[in-house]
Amino acid sequence: MTYRHDTVKYKVQRKRKSKRKKISIGISCIMVIAVLIALLLFLKNLWICVETESFSFTESARELRNPNRGFYHLYTFWIKEKQENYDEMIETIYREAADAELILVKICLQDYRGGEISDTGLANIRKIFDDLESIDQQWIVRFIYDDEGKNEEYEPESVDIILRHMEQLQPILAAYSRRIFILQGLFTGNWGEMHGTRYDTTEDMKRLTEQLAAVTNSSVYLAVRTPAKWRDITQSVTPAQTILAGDPLAVRLSLFNDGLLGNSSDFGTYKIEDNEETDALGRWNREEELNFQEELCRYVPNGGEVINDNSYNDFENAVNGLAKRHITYLNKDYDQAVLDKWKKVTVAEEGCFQGMDGLTYMERHLGYRLLIVGTDLTYKKRQKCVSIEVALKNVGFAPIYKAPKMHIVFCNEEGETFLSKEVSCDIRSLTGGKEAGAVQAVYVEIPVQELEKEKYTVYFFMEDPDTGRHILLANEQEEETYGYRIGTVRRYGCFD
Repeated sequence: MTYRHDTVKYKVQRKRKSKRKKISIGISCIMVIAVLIALLLFLKNLWICVETESFSFTESARELRNPNRGFYHLYTFWIKEKQENYDEMIETIYREAADAELILVKICLQDYRGGEISDTGLANIRKIFDDLESIDQQWIVRFIYDDEGKNEEYEPESVDIILRHMEQLQPILAAYSRRIFILQGLFTGNWGEMHGTRYDTTEDMKRLTEQLAAVTNSSVYLAVRTPAKWRDITQSVTPAQTILAGDPLAVRLSLFNDGLLGNSSDFGTYKIEDNEETDALGRWNREEELNFQEELCRYVPNGGEVINDNSYNDFENAVNGLAKRHITYLNKDYDQAVLDKWKKVTVAEEGCFQGMDGLTYMERHLGYRLLIVGTDLTYKKRQKCVSIEVALKNVGFAPIYKAPKMHIVFCNEEGETFLSKEVSCDIRSLTGGKEAGAVQAVYVEIPVQELEKEKYTVYFFMEDPDTGRHILLANEQEEETYGYRIGTVRRYGCFD
């Protein structure tokens, strides 16, 4: 009995040892397989090779038809209590305004100064905007009651009527918000310029501004006539601080100036006395106001019309003055004496603009003028990615105020879009003007696993958020179907 028990015990032990041995062998096999896989992956990564080529770029003096900048033409529509046909005037605009990217549309509500805008009046306004959509331009819009400099005769007798008019216009302004770049003024004053009005108290201006902001899309800028009125409405003397803090009015409230470079005070935009005291209208002296505009208009637009041929608008002075004010848009029809003076000037500065006439030079520099100053495409083996850097500069007078969408596109040898990446980068800090030498880089990394073909041409383009149009860059290189060619990527090896 003892022998049989020992035999059974021995057989059990043998089975246990055999099982443990099999488990041990299995574990060893798994470890060997894992090592082999790791080795294969290592060898595979050694086999990966990516070559990149970056292109160089040269600045050009070419015309750039880009949204929300440049010269504008001005047209006035009188809203009457009858159904109007605006076809003839729209046709005129279509012919005359083809050489500009902007039009300024003044809508005169004089016939409704006693009460609400009628359904017929609203229909006429909507018809104007509807017809203007056939012209591929952005709009500056100014609602007025006076177009003769006789505002006291025509302005509504109660601010509540103006507030109601704004409210009535809300559906129309909402429907065309992607076309409207700026709404100038608060419906008040001679020619809608906010002077010669009974509604110039802080309380009235704030009520009107807040109402106009409430009935319009947040993407539409509002504009007031002077820096003093901007300060009065926002109750701020530090524009950058107020805007960066997100003040809902300050971030949208811009300037317009129809007395640009007209004399030492821009025709009453600044006070004449050269002292540090603020005058009764809240105005500062010239130097202080120019510094204020230089700071404010890093964030919001500025524009208008130059007037009165004088030394302040001589070409060199005008270039410095418009750059200091960050001017984005100018009237192309007024003052013709000043514009003709610029046209007779030959630009002497070194570079691509040398020899150009002064008026064309001004057009090229109004608003933003972006260009690529360099690119860098690099394969990062450790990170297994291709890094792409596009260095940009803004040589215009002003920033691009509406942040563009930016894209990197990979096209294969057949010319097909293989990979498109939207790049997150805000280039609105390229303010132009006196800081035209500043450079900012757009950067993105593309994992090599996303690249299946052997060779790609890499493109870069920017897109206006409202119109969807590509923003043209000031380089000698032409934009192609997929944007601007910035380099090539060629890979060798297996990425499977």
